[in-house]
Amino acid sequence: MPDQTYCDRLQQDTAFLTSNGRLSEQLVDKIILQLNRVYPQILTIKEAEKFRNPKAPLHSRLSNLIAHLKKKGDKPCQEFYRALQINAEHLYNNLPSRKVLKTSDPTGINPEKEKYILNDRGPTFFFACFSIAAGLAFFMYCCNPESRILEKAKKVLGFSPIIIGRHVSNICMLYMEDSSGRQ
Repeated sequence: MPDQTYCDRLQQDTAFLTSNGRLSEQLVDKIILQLNRVYPQILTIKEAEKFRNPKAPLHSRLSNLIAHLKKKGDKPCQEFYRALQINAEHLYNNLPSRKVLKTSDPTGINPEKEKYILNDRGPTFFFACFSIAAGLAFFMYCCNPESRILEKAKKVLGFSPIIIGRHVSNICMLYMEDSSGRQ
């Protein structure tokens, strides 16, 4: 969803961010301080102190901070993401909203799923082709190189450039005769 606002993304990521163990107390403090120092209009000193209160549980402080940012608008939510990216890039890259952005494609193709799909013929087709190739390789390996069977097999399979050249020549001659007959 490329037209998703940062507030929408933050709403989507709230459960992920507030789950136990995702953000440490130090990381939350760093994000709050960055928002306060760089953008005092987003978090005033008084608000920053409230969200950094060590007496309150981390989960509630973080939930209150996210709710506060969503009330302030899209720009504060964007700055929260920027602070999160600067201070915890590994966590930022694993956010649910980031995964949606990475997989959304205007063509509707999911690149994660598409890289595993080689063709739509299934495993039976693959094993049939592999068996034929393995059988031919085994046949060519086991045959005596002076054997006429090997030469005939090469000709049947089209490995001989002379045979291919003859076929191409015959097709060209037929085409030329057909086109001259039509004039």
